[in-house]
Amino acid sequence: MASTKFVLTTAWSLTFVSALVSSLLGVAGGQLMVGFYSSTCPNAEDIISSVVSEAVKRDPTFAAALLRLHYHDCFVRGCDGSVLIRRPLAEMESPNHAGLRGFQMIENAKTQLETECPGTVSCADIVALAARDSIVLSNGPSYQVPTGRRDGRISNFSDADNMPEVEDSIQQIKAKFFQKGLSEKDLVLLSAAHTIGTTACFFLQRRLYDFTAGSGSDPSINPEFLPELMARCPKNGNVNVRLALDRESEFSFDDSILRNIRDGFGVIETDAKLYDDESTRTVVDSYMGFVSEVFRPFFESDFTESIVKMGQIGVKTGSRGEIRRVCSQFN
Repeated sequence: MASTKFVLTTAWSLTFVSALVSSLLGVAGGQLMVGFYSSTCPNAEDIISSVVSEAVKRDPTFAAALLRLHYHDCFVRGCDGSVLIRRPLAEMESPNHAGLRGFQMIENAKTQLETECPGTVSCADIVALAARDSIVLSNGPSYQVPTGRRDGRISNFSDADNMPEVEDSIQQIKAKFFQKGLSEKDLVLLSAAHTIGTTACFFLQRRLYDFTAGSGSDPSINPEFLPELMARCPKNGNVNVRLALDRESEFSFDDSILRNIRDGFGVIETDAKLYDDESTRTVVDSYMGFVSEVFRPFFESDFTESIVKMGQIGVKTGSRGEIRRVCSQFN
């Protein structure tokens, strides 16, 4: 009996030690987890939400800007806040990041967090959480954001060269998403984030006036929509004029942009091309029809899965990276 008790006690001890070691390795090696700051900075998410809410209340366009900032951060060196660095030849100066906004909102949140719990919350996590809050403030779904990212120590102009571009072919776009571990379904869902926000006429000039052999418009544009786009963005007009990416609901996060893409009302080329490719067209169509009308959360739950997945691209955790004191500067 004693030997049996010894064996059971030893086995339990080994199991406990093994679990403890695995847990410690997870922390040391670094894993994102929901509630990462629950003990070290319990008010972190509330502080970020408050800053984002105040910004969007003043200017509703900040919601789309903060969501776009998260995407641009993750697609270069991973979700590590590298896009926030402000210095000569830093990543944010790349033309592929043209028009990015919301930097001051991130810095405002960081300033408050440094007062509340110095050196604890990363800028990369602020960006990810601000994107979630922006979606919620646009009547979109709420979701839990795994946190624990650390900030990168590198930010180079040339690193943004491989960002998806508006004139890329659908195959090029898919390849760039695949390189980040994202599927065709993720591509469609993350593109649907364009349900909020605007674009500039600059990005429509080729599609409207120079699409084939030096002239002509993109034939995939719905004939009813073409005059509207041309009126908003005339040839040789002001290329800085902005128009909604989702003509029906610029400030509301919903799936109407997928119907627009299907019906030829997609504004930019990259969105419209989702319906040119059989695999991405199938994904677009899967969110329409009887099933999607009855089970509307289907789109929202799938979107949240994709953006959480994107938010884990190339993250730095554990002992890698740093926690910046100021988001625009390395420590």
